[in-house]
Amino acid sequence: PVLDTEDAWLSVEGPVSIVELALEQKRIHYPLVEHQFMLCTVLYAIMRLSLKAVKPLSLFDSKGKNAFFKDLTSIQLLPSGDMDPNVLSIRQQFLLKVVSAAVQTLCSSQKDKEVSEEEYFPFEKGKNWPTLAVDLAQYLEISEDLVRRHYVCELYSYGMDHLGEE
Repeated sequence: PVLDTEDAWLSVEGPVSIVELALEQKRIHYPLVEHQFMLCTVLYAIMRLSLKAVKPLSLFDSKGKNAFFKDLTSIQLLPSGDMDPNVLSIRQQFLLKVVSAAVQTLCSSQKDKEVSEEEYFPFEKGKNWPTLAVDLAQYLEISEDLVRRHYVCELYSYGMDHLGEE
């Protein structure tokens, strides 16, 4: 980008401006940042929903694992459309666990204390874990409809028919 500066600022001495420092930085590889974000989201879901026996790195193939912990400005080989069926199966099981745990947590909190989801997750207002699982499904190459169907089945199994109908 072209930055126009006034003539008065050209004679100023001192440290380099933050704008000039930012422009000198290498550009990041955005798909690699998205890949890192997905790992962070997976780890957060595991922690927040207290999921047991989940190995987060098993959700990624060898290319995906190698892309982690690399410089964000480097161009890395990221997973392509050809996925190992075992990895896809592990991903599907993980997403279904996230949905089940979210519904179970919501239902148990509402039955025990008659509190809303916002009160149970006070720092996550507006965070809808099943919706997050559907968003993750798109990135992890799992059918979104499968996750939605599982969500509806979980709602019905916990007696929340009015939400399941929606």
